[in-house]
Amino acid sequence: MTHSTVLRRCTRLLGGAALVAGLAVGGAGAATADGPDAERTAFSGAAQSEAHDYWTSDRMEAAVPADDLAPEGTPSGTDVEQGEPLTVQGAAPDAATTPRAAAAAKDTVGKVFFTQGGQDYVCSGNAVASESGSTVSTAGHCVNEGGSWATNWVFVPGYDHGDAPYGTWAATDLVSTDQWVSNEDINYDVAFATVQPESGSGTLESAVGTTSIAFNRERGAHYTSYGYPAGAPFDGESLETCEGTASDDTLGGTLSQGIPCDMTGGSSGGPWFLGDGAQNSVNSFGYDTQSNVMYGPYFGAEAQAAYQEAAA
Repeated sequence: MTHSTVLRRCTRLLGGAALVAGLAVGGAGAATADGPDAERTAFSGAAQSEAHDYWTSDRMEAAVPADDLAPEGTPSGTDVEQGEPLTVQGAAPDAATTPRAAAAAKDTVGKVFFTQGGQDYVCSGNAVASESGSTVSTAGHCVNEGGSWATNWVFVPGYDHGDAPYGTWAATDLVSTDQWVSNEDINYDVAFATVQPESGSGTLESAVGTTSIAFNRERGAHYTSYGYPAGAPFDGESLETCEGTASDDTLGGTLSQGIPCDMTGGSSGGPWFLGDGAQNSVNSFGYDTQSNVMYGPYFGAEAQAAYQEAAA
């Protein structure tokens, strides 16, 4: 059995992980017309208000880095469905049509805070192009654990040493792949959130802009990844970055790709950017026996289906 440290994932249902009554509505699978299924849950207006109120600076500071729940093994896969290449172009905060480059992505990247099983956790995320203008990408294990959806889910774009220059954005909907929600299959560890500001009006794109997002690209590309690692030697207070050419997982046999990276728990869900500035994966997991390598899921048809379900 291979051993890994997944940046907040466990192979057991968390104790007390049931959602509080009234906080979430739905959770049924949503199928695309001719493609893979996606799973989603929706939050009421009251739940969104509660999430905004819940995340005080003290709770944000006390949130646990995302590597405290490590699995005994990592499932391997045989195939990730690949469709036609697709790139959805991002936009600058002024709604210009020019895609934002990865180097200009700092304000689109932020911290994700949520509650699961009575414990507060922290991940990372990124504002991506979408029809709604308010879609955040992250890792599947940052929204759902053992089939149970997270609560108090918020995104804080541009977070820097306790400063939240654009406020908190609470999830109205969370979406992940059916493979992750049903089986915690690490090959499909990706999720998306639709968010709304505390004021209740305005889009994430208008506030911080969005980056492009791409699916079904060639493997082995060169990536720049971002995240807020909170496990030692990092403290989670600043945005960190890694860069390198992706390679296949020869250690655990997953379908994910790895890049040179020393980021730790808390960076889960942070974006991987291609050279053209389009996001094409997220920080997902690493192995205890392989230092300084971060793995991210391939953005194929399954990830695309989850994105399209959230972005509409």
